[in-house]
Amino acid sequence: MARPGAACPPPARRLLAAARALLFWALVYGYCGLCACIAGLRLLWSIGRRPGETFRRTVRENPPACLNDPSLGTHCYVRIKDSGLRFHYVAAGERGKPLMLLLHGFPEFWYSWRHQLREFKSEYRVVALDLRGYGETDAPSHKENYKLDCLITDIKDILESLGYNKCVLIGHDWGGMIAWLVAICYPEMVTKLIVVNFPHPSVFTEYILRHPSQLIKSAYYFFFQMPWFPEFMFTVNDFKVLKSLFTSQATGIGRKGCRLTGEDIEAYLYVFSQPGALTGPINHYRNIFSCLPLQHHEVTMPTLLLWGERDAFMEVDMAEITRIYVKNHFRLTILSEASHWLQQDQPDIVNKLIWTFLKEETRKRE
Repeated sequence: MARPGAACPPPARRLLAAARALLFWALVYGYCGLCACIAGLRLLWSIGRRPGETFRRTVRENPPACLNDPSLGTHCYVRIKDSGLRFHYVAAGERGKPLMLLLHGFPEFWYSWRHQLREFKSEYRVVALDLRGYGETDAPSHKENYKLDCLITDIKDILESLGYNKCVLIGHDWGGMIAWLVAICYPEMVTKLIVVNFPHPSVFTEYILRHPSQLIKSAYYFFFQMPWFPEFMFTVNDFKVLKSLFTSQATGIGRKGCRLTGEDIEAYLYVFSQPGALTGPINHYRNIFSCLPLQHHEVTMPTLLLWGERDAFMEVDMAEITRIYVKNHFRLTILSEASHWLQQDQPDIVNKLIWTFLKEETRKRE
């Protein structure tokens, strides 16, 4: 008889690991099925109420003027040698200045950083990227091309293609996930890390399994595992879901925030209404469960985490837990009246907090 506390023999360990894996994937696909059923019921309800409106889509052939606003910077492209992919980005500030690289979330694109492009170009070469599969950046057709390893390598390759070996890295939402991982895998390339409304990935994976409330808020992670149906649901009622994400009382920017203008909303609708424009972004999520949890965790550079307390998708408790994974100066600021779309919701406050963090670290280094 095995002594209490003795290690399980190898066959028992393998059996336990297999049982855990089975339970994990049963949870993933079971919840995916539940989310699909709920989405299907919503679709049927919409068809029953307004069948004509449900499948109506406006053709958007020309981009709104705000996407070509010269005050935001210059539209540029870079082709990565190894992957062969062409990336689109908007750059502001003089070449040769320190690089500030901005990674957007979902469902966004470079334009979500418009306030930061204007603000930081005085001292930085500010580059707002369209991530792989988004906007004018190339979108590989297979979901395997969107594994986290590929997304992390993209940032490393882009940095080198721009002629830099390090940067201030800023990420929001899914871009925040990528920013954390780049900081973990390539710490020598990140002088300072700033993340907006996304916890350390290890915190996220551990927290979601222990808190059903966060599991419900992250239902779209599971729904996105399905082929084609999530993309279709975004198009219903002329992209009503997309508009609601930014404008509704539940998930949008609050009444005290800097609300998106009609032209801002039209910019999002233009980008994501193009043929196939949603598949690449959603493919980012279709590999997530095979890539987490992480093997390496620690972040070693100074880190600023900004959080909108009214985030409808991420519980604020994860922000404080993130502290344990940062083995350097860590600053957390939670804005009580702000939403998930923090850098667009409270741009003046966010920009001021970033400036303070950057200057503070400069003084400490000197």
